[in-house]
This record gives sequence, structure tokens and C-alpha cells, in this order.
Amino acid sequence: MTVRLVPLPRHDFPAWLSASQTEYEADLIATGATPEAAASQAAHSLASAFPEGQPSLTNAVFNIVDETDTAVGYLWVGRDNSDDPTAWWIWDIVVDPAFRGRGLGREGMRLAEEYARSQGAATLGLNVFGFNTTARGLYESLGYETTSVKMRKQLSSGGEPEPLENGPQG
Repeated sequence: MTVRLVPLPRHDFPAWLSASQTEYEADLIATGATPEAAASQAAHSLASAFPEGQPSLTNAVFNIVDETDTAVGYLWVGRDNSDDPTAWWIWDIVVDPAFRGRGLGREGMRLAEEYARSQGAATLGLNVFGFNTTARGLYESLGYETTSVKMRKQLSSGGEPEPLENGPQG
């Protein structure tokens, strides 16, 4: 099945932005953030990405549309947060659950690469939450390499920490 990227209509952007913020908050909470911290981080991140309240050529949001003109998901691709204008990022890609398992996400990723390249990108990065093993497998199969790993351990909140026998080691 083939897909194409169609710019998200301006009138649909506010609803997309709200849904995107809600999804991002849920992902942050799933990784251990408090609801308050997740809401703050998501709001700040999206406000920074879309200061004009709309997508742009260098921060674009598309519907992923199949051959029957059905929107099967969306893609957000744009410059990363560095000073390198050739470093781009896939900020989010979602294929609706009813359409998964058909190669649509893979095709959407390929189209994201084409779009970024057409805008001067030399690299394309992305973040994937550790719990999203399906997406990790897809990205690895497309040639994306792990460039960093963030790890965390949840510590119990009860009681005093156990003393170190020899003190902290540097």
C-alpha cells in the first residue's frame, strides 16, 4: 500500500496540537514523570516548536494519506534543536491502530526522509521511548542507529538511604 504526505490543514492544527500534547504527556508519565511535570514539559516543548501557532516548512506536520485518500496517521518532521540547519528530526509519527501492520509507518518514514532532504537536511534523528519496542524495531530496520541511551531506576521513597561504608566514590 502506498501513502503520501499531505500538509495538515491550518484549521485542523489546533486540534492536532492539543491531541499531540496529550499523547506526549501520557508518554512522559509512562516513563515516570509526574502528571504536573509531564504537562509542563509537553506544553513548553510544543510552544517552542510552533511559536507562530502553525507549522512551517522547517517544522512541518502532515497527514499520512493512503491510496483511498484516507488519513491513516500523521507525521511531524522539522529541524532539530541544534544550531545545525542540516540536522533534522522526526518529532512524532503515528499510524492509527486500525491501519498498523501494513507498512504505512515504514512508508511514512521514507517520505519524511525525502521531505527533510528536500529542505536541506543531511541527517535525520528521532527519539523513541524504551517501552515502544515495535517502533524501535522499525527504526532499526530502516537504518537508524542508537546514538544515546537514557536509563533510570525508580527508588523507593520510604526511609533513609543506606550509608555507604567508604563514603561516596568519585
